[in-house]
Amino acid sequence: MHPSGAQLSDADTDMNFHTPLTIALSKGRIFKDTLPLLKAAGIEPVDDPDTTRKLILDTNHDNVKLVLIRATDVPTYVQWGAADLGVTGKDTLMEHGGDGLYEPLDLQIAKCGMWVAGFPDADLAARRLRIATKYVRAARDHFAAKGQQVEIIKLYGSMELAPIVGLSDLIVDLVETGNTLKANGLVTLEHMHDISSRLVVNKASWKMKHATLSELVEELRSVVEKG
Repeated sequence: MHPSGAQLSDADTDMNFHTPLTIALSKGRIFKDTLPLLKAAGIEPVDDPDTTRKLILDTNHDNVKLVLIRATDVPTYVQWGAADLGVTGKDTLMEHGGDGLYEPLDLQIAKCGMWVAGFPDADLAARRLRIATKYVRAARDHFAAKGQQVEIIKLYGSMELAPIVGLSDLIVDLVETGNTLKANGLVTLEHMHDISSRLVVNKASWKMKHATLSELVEELRSVVEKG
């Protein structure tokens, strides 16, 4: 039974999933933004994701399961075939490297930007900069492309604190509104990447389950294009 009380069945959708599929998702903003897209493509969880403690959710299709994992683990689960496909942010994909994955679709959800940020008078051209970030690969590649040597300090949270206490000269982080930066006396200084959530597919699954996966990708593409 669906949380709304309505019984769902395969007959309610145009797609028939004869091939088992596992979709990796992470709880939070991406998950909430992905559910309406999946619903439009005919996939809905049977369990209420807001209340269940289950990590593998059944859906209205017997052969389709949703696996709830940590956001940063989505590419790894898909790469190694523990999930056929998944949804993850472009920032996570850049750090992962994308090995063993196809990235067929930008879902245009959970949009934000990856920025270099710091105090308004920070010197971006300084000879030796210390950068605090959890996006080590992206930060290193960005500054290397400019011919700058930087020291990367990996942090997992509260990036804004690093320049304030003198741990770093700058930070690299995701910025949506900039309110947290502003509240701590920091500003965006240099845009690096536009970030949104992407659909990723295991390469082996794409070959072995191509008909089903390609149909699902096109269903989702149609939903995204309709806005």
